[in-house]
Amino acid sequence: MVCIAGETLQVYFLGTAGALPTPQKNPPCLMVRRGSDTLLFDCGEGAQQQMMRARTGFTIDALFITHWHADHFLGVPGLVQTLSFMERTEPLAIYGPAGVHDFVDTVKALSKNPVRFSLVPIELRHGSVVPFSGYRVTAVAAHHGTASLSYILREDPRPGRFNRERAVELGLSPGPLFGRLQRGEPVTFIKGGIETEIVPADVMGPPRPGRCLIYTGDTRPGAEGLLEYGADADLLVHDATFDDSAADRAREVFHSTASEAGEVARQIHARTLALVHISSRYTSTANHIREARQHFQGDVIAPDDCVMLEIPFREE
Repeated sequence: MVCIAGETLQVYFLGTAGALPTPQKNPPCLMVRRGSDTLLFDCGEGAQQQMMRARTGFTIDALFITHWHADHFLGVPGLVQTLSFMERTEPLAIYGPAGVHDFVDTVKALSKNPVRFSLVPIELRHGSVVPFSGYRVTAVAAHHGTASLSYILREDPRPGRFNRERAVELGLSPGPLFGRLQRGEPVTFIKGGIETEIVPADVMGPPRPGRCLIYTGDTRPGAEGLLEYGADADLLVHDATFDDSAADRAREVFHSTASEAGEVARQIHARTLALVHISSRYTSTANHIREARQHFQGDVIAPDDCVMLEIPFREE
């Protein structure tokens, strides 16, 4: 049976700063709402306040950490305490690169009161896949001078378009049987006194791609791994710590420039590029956007904190 895709896919940019917070930007934190699931990618300090400002609530189904630099995980201990205070009982899976077990042990040790729910560390590596209902998250090696991962959320393919005219032509009257065919079920009915069967392939077009979101975390540009799992992404959220004037510095500290992020977006055929992890040395992102657009013809944004972006289904 095929599930009919209708779930929302919303991205909350809870923290878009670089290593240092600013009065306007918090450390890295990206929340993704896909249907009834809520995933958190990185959790910098102040993440809870950003959740309150964005009015997302504190429901978290899984947490993915890109790497073990403090600006990407310092918000986790406080969030865990809040969830425990709110009497959460469901286990919380914390995914990350090598070192995730030690990290979870440290979070537990920081609490002098027992956490009411279990924290489940799960180590991922390049190519690891975490399945969810209707989509999956794939880990891809990032290039940051330490064990680091990028994450690709990709939905399962959607059913093809339902050919109503063809269904009527085959003798089927509009009604509940239409829905069964769209859900991937064969149907039988009486036509001219004869029992007739229609299978979905008779009235459904070819499957359509689901939506795809990429969050790189901190990294040097590297389209190769992303192309393997994340080509044609609807949204690429990419490290753009520096502009071109600091390209040497970007290489030295394993970060990307906005131009490099634009080039990666072009190579993987992304539809929208979101520039994040902007260094606190910059008071404006206008130059970052301009430089990225020199390499990428799609939409380029440098979202403010607490902005929500909804990813629509494609037209095809």
